[in-house]
Amino acid sequence: MGSTQPDLAVAGLGVVAGPQADRSQRMMAAEAARLAIADAGLNISDIDGAVDLRRTGGGGDRGSYSDAFTRVLGLPANFYFVIGRGGALAGLGIAAAASFLQRGLAKHVVLVGAVDDWSKSQETKKHGHRGMAHAEKEGYWGKALGDLRAASHHSWMAARHMAVYGTTSEQLGAISVQQRAWACLNPEAKMYGRPITIEDHQNSPWVVEPYHLFDISQVSDGAIAFVLTTRERARDLAKPAVDILGQGFGEVAADLWWEKKNFQQMAVHNAKKQALAESGLGLQDIDVAELYDCFTAEVLFQLEDYGWCEKGDGGAFVEAGNIGPGGSIPTNTGGGLLSCYHLGDLTGFAEAVRQVRGEAGERQVANCEVALSTGHGGELVSPGMCSIHTTTLLGKAA
Repeated sequence: MGSTQPDLAVAGLGVVAGPQADRSQRMMAAEAARLAIADAGLNISDIDGAVDLRRTGGGGDRGSYSDAFTRVLGLPANFYFVIGRGGALAGLGIAAAASFLQRGLAKHVVLVGAVDDWSKSQETKKHGHRGMAHAEKEGYWGKALGDLRAASHHSWMAARHMAVYGTTSEQLGAISVQQRAWACLNPEAKMYGRPITIEDHQNSPWVVEPYHLFDISQVSDGAIAFVLTTRERARDLAKPAVDILGQGFGEVAADLWWEKKNFQQMAVHNAKKQALAESGLGLQDIDVAELYDCFTAEVLFQLEDYGWCEKGDGGAFVEAGNIGPGGSIPTNTGGGLLSCYHLGDLTGFAEAVRQVRGEAGERQVANCEVALSTGHGGELVSPGMCSIHTTTLLGKAA
C-alpha cells in the first residue's frame, strides 16, 4: 500500500489535569498553551496560528468567555478560530490547521481544548441538582421519553449489542477494570491508586440499564494543548517530533443512521480506510489504541469495527484481558475517559503523543512506534447516534 502521509508533526504538548476550581476555562487554556509552547522549545513570538477546540456541535457547548487565550498569552497569531464537534476535537483541529501549515500561511500552530465540567457540576450540586450544565438544543424530542442525558441514548447501543450478540454487563465491566488498571499506572489520572474488580463494577449503581456507574466516563476540569508544525521544522525543536501519519473521517449519517445495524457499530469504516491508506500502514502496525471511551460499549464497538476481533466477539475479546496491561492491543493506556479525565479525544491524543515519545512512565508500552487516536460524538439527531468518527495515526519521526 502506498503512503501519502501529511507533512505534519506534533512538536509540543501541554497538559493541565485535575480539579481547577480556582481557574476559568480561559486560564486553563492559556496555561496549557504556554506549557506546550515551552515543551517544544519555542517562544510565544514563534506561534502564528491558534485553534480553540470545543465541543460545540454535539454538546450544546459554546465559548463561555470573551478575551480568548491567544490575547491572554500575547500570541502574535495570524488566525484564531474555534472548531470541534462532540468529542472530535484533536482530529478536526489537525485537519483544519493542516491547510495553513501546508500552504505556508503559518509555521507553528497551537491547538487548545479546555473544560470546567467538574467545577460546574459542583455548582449545580449546591442547587440540589446533579451533572454538568447543559444547553438544550432545538428539536430535542427525547426528554418526554426519559432521554435526559448522553447516558440515556448511548445505552440503546449497548443494549442492542447485548440483544444481538449476547454481550454481558460483566464483559463491559472488563473494559472498566482494565482501563482502571492503566489509570493506576498514571499519577495524572483521577482514579490513580483506585483499582476495581468486576464485582466492584457490578455493584456500582445503575444509571441507565445496561450501564452501571463504572461504565460511564469522568466529569473533569482541565486543558490540553499541542503545537502542530511541519515535519521539517519539528526536527529542529526541543522534543522528539511525533509525526501525523494519516487521518480519516466517518459519518454515520452517510449510511442511514436509523438502520438498526448502526446501533451496534460506529462510523469507523471510512475513517479507518482513509487513515490507513494515507499512512501506508496496516492494523498490525498499531502498537497502542487510544479509543474514544465516553462509555464502555464504545470501546467494544471500535475493537470490533477496526478489526481487532470479529463483530459480536468483542465481549469475549475484552474478557480475555486483551486491552489491559500486558494485553495484545494496549488500549487507553492512560486510563481513558473512564478513569483518567474527560477532555474529548484530546485525552487519548495526549496519551498517544506520550507513548510515541516514550514519556509514559510506568505505563509505557515497549517499542511503541505507532499509536491510534480516535474521536467521535456530535449527534446530528438527539437523542440518537454519536455520529462523527475521526481516526488519527501518530508515529515516531523517521
